[in-house]
Amino acid sequence: MPVFFLFNSALRETSSFASNPFVLARDPHWENFQQVWSDGEFVIYLKNSLIVTGGSLTLILILALGAGFVLGRYEFKGNGLVFGFVLTGMLIPAKLAILPLFIQLKWMHLLDSHIGLILVYASGALPAAIFIMSGFFRSLPIDLDSAARIDGASELQLLRQVLTPLVRPGLAIVAIYSAIPIWNDFFLPLVLLQSPENKTIMQGLTVFFGQYASQWGILFAGLTMAALPLIVLYLVLSEQFIKGLTAGAVKG
Repeated sequence: MPVFFLFNSALRETSSFASNPFVLARDPHWENFQQVWSDGEFVIYLKNSLIVTGGSLTLILILALGAGFVLGRYEFKGNGLVFGFVLTGMLIPAKLAILPLFIQLKWMHLLDSHIGLILVYASGALPAAIFIMSGFFRSLPIDLDSAARIDGASELQLLRQVLTPLVRPGLAIVAIYSAIPIWNDFFLPLVLLQSPENKTIMQGLTVFFGQYASQWGILFAGLTMAALPLIVLYLVLSEQFIKGLTAGAVKG
């Protein structure tokens, strides 16, 4: 129903929203999508969001895979302490630390850059990602490690060739769980990005809001187009995502 409402609103004329916001689009205005693409610099904002989200996910998946492997497969002194320290990162929302983040990025000369925003997103999502991946690594039989080492596999080969294919459902969960808030975020790009050419897609859609009037039909068309990459991501990873959610629900 939400998807239908979004798509139906994208095909309506802006003036029709004043009379009834829920009426069906009997005369579809496909030009709403064309206007978003041409007038709203949609391509630039889409490219920026893809760069930021893709870069953040790459960092998150690589670091969470490595950290989850170490914390989930090795018993060493301080393991619980390190794991507890990582989990404390889930208690501090990025919005609460926005002033220190702003000052730090300015000191690092990464303010108003995609790299700075990627680092902020990755650091904010890593605690939950490491928590998920370490749980998946702990669920795998320890005999796999012993068998691989007996065959002469190094620790990197053990991770890359033996264990990583088995934790793909966990990676799918981390990817979807991390991508949605990063893609849809408006607050951090608003604070940390200042140049118009660096704006993300959620910032770019604000051009259809005005002080006295808003172009609702065009705005919903832009939101529909903005949602498509997330829908594609979920469709690609849906099988692994469902496997990850149901892991451990039944015994083999």
